[in-house]
Amino acid sequence: MPLASTRRTGLVDQVISQLRAQIDSGEWGIGDRIPTESELSDQLEVGRNTVREAVRALAHAGLLEIRQGAGTFVRASSELGGALRRRLERSRLRENLEVRRALEMEAARLAAMRHTDQDLADIEHAVALRDSAWNEGDMAAFVEADFTFHRTIVHATHNPLLVDLYDDIAQAVYDSIAHTAYGLPGSDSEEGSAGTGIDHKGLADAVREGDPDRALREAACYLDELLSLAGE
Repeated sequence: MPLASTRRTGLVDQVISQLRAQIDSGEWGIGDRIPTESELSDQLEVGRNTVREAVRALAHAGLLEIRQGAGTFVRASSELGGALRRRLERSRLRENLEVRRALEMEAARLAAMRHTDQDLADIEHAVALRDSAWNEGDMAAFVEADFTFHRTIVHATHNPLLVDLYDDIAQAVYDSIAHTAYGLPGSDSEEGSAGTGIDHKGLADAVREGDPDRALREAACYLDELLSLAGE
């Protein structure tokens, strides 16, 4: 959706509305870097101070994140998501895993019932990337692939609200994956003996076979294992 030039009244509010619309529409996804202040100023035909004020307002609301020297990035798709992300930053690993358990178990069940052929292809691709990264001992790639796998399962539910909620906690999910992954054997971590490799083939198979009960059990199994590693 192209940005439209603004009228000269209520400029900051208009710019805020335009930027929020870009996020709401998905034109700017979570994690995306938005255009620079100068670029937005040209597109919206307003002064840079107006753009700066609008961006700061959305950053304060939790939708955007200003990173000095790097740019401004989409942090959440809504004010609720922004508030949730701020709360998650203060949460413990176990709390994050318990929230993941609630969402991912239901996601696994729904994905088994609602997946498309494209969803299955995406899931299989994510499993292959995950396994390859693990076998090569590339833990950074493993974390990315594991996160992609879980997010792909969630997208296979075709429940937009569940997808949005999961995207809102995406950073917490990613952080919990990284925290546990670097404690897995073969990770070159000093804590390598603390964890165990967790195979997601069973979950992928359950989704492909359209078995929601098994999919739910598979998701519960790996999350319970992670919770046992997290401690209190």
